[in-house]
Amino acid sequence: MKTTPAAVGMLLGFATTLGAHPHHGPSTGAPAAAVRRQAPFGVSGEGAFRFRVRYTSEHLPQEARAVLEAAHGGFAVDRRPGRGEIYFALPGAGIVQVAGDLGSTRMLPTPPQMRETNLHNTTIWYDAGGTAYLTFPANDAGVVYTTTLDGELVNALDAPTGDEDLGESRVADYFRVKGPFTPTDVDYLEGWLYVATGYSPLDTVLTARVAARDPLQLTWNDLSFGGRGSGAGQFGTGHGVTVWDGQIEIADRPNAEVDRFTRYGHYTGTLELPAGSFPCDVDHLGSLAVVGALHGPDRNQGAPVYVLEGDRVVSTIRPKQDLGLDSFQHVHNAVFHRVNDVLYIVVQAWNPGDFAILEQVREPRDD
Repeated sequence: MKTTPAAVGMLLGFATTLGAHPHHGPSTGAPAAAVRRQAPFGVSGEGAFRFRVRYTSEHLPQEARAVLEAAHGGFAVDRRPGRGEIYFALPGAGIVQVAGDLGSTRMLPTPPQMRETNLHNTTIWYDAGGTAYLTFPANDAGVVYTTTLDGELVNALDAPTGDEDLGESRVADYFRVKGPFTPTDVDYLEGWLYVATGYSPLDTVLTARVAARDPLQLTWNDLSFGGRGSGAGQFGTGHGVTVWDGQIEIADRPNAEVDRFTRYGHYTGTLELPAGSFPCDVDHLGSLAVVGALHGPDRNQGAPVYVLEGDRVVSTIRPKQDLGLDSFQHVHNAVFHRVNDVLYIVVQAWNPGDFAILEQVREPRDD
């Protein structure tokens, strides 16, 4: 039989009776869909990177579940020692925090202008003084919002006017005639924010710099790179931004690749992913990377999540086909998290939106 999310919930009590592992920490009060393996649909992936469902959307607060179908964003993980909290946002609900041990979730107070728009991704960054911030690109509102870890709004970076030095005259001209600003992702490196604009004809990575702290001030910077096109270092849709190992990585969705640049926008190469896949973003943890794809090579199937090691795909996880997560026709974001030496993938679906946490299978294979 096919194991659907509803069936997973029905099987929860039976799985617990069989000795399903307990939650890592306090419960939210919502029934958490913690499940043991359910052959043949309960595990997906290859080799050492096989995963099963640990939590479904039932793990989220009620306010988040009420609007989850509208999910169109992504996650940030606080990877400082002793932390581990995960953050994301939902239109109509606001910012959600998942505890570092994954055992509980809660809503953070969110300013109304952020709560009522779509925050297309999330990044966490730390300034030169060690203060942590969350930054959210609001693709519909055309604003980049930055908050504290408690959800307090400390900066709203509006679209460039075209009067700034943005590094390229074509970029300034675009904003001077009121071209749409549709930020899709943001990441941070050494005092600069890198902002993708893949949902606009511009499709260029803009940069902003931290001009002051306390209060935080961000200003547009004199560097932009990329642009829509088919040449090296150009994008079909530059959707996600990831800073890794001093480089800027741009998930170029329709071209099934991740383009890499120096921090100054010089193109250095491309990581190719399976042909026909639509990578939305990439997240790194040590030598591993995880990529959530909007589509896979076969559009008749649900989209995959790829695990990479050394730039090579070593496992393909199929949330819809193998794990019974029927809403995961499209994957919009995936990040790694590690708890007590167990690897997890936090994953979000789009259209309809959904949420799940997948747990690495540690027991010996029996198939």
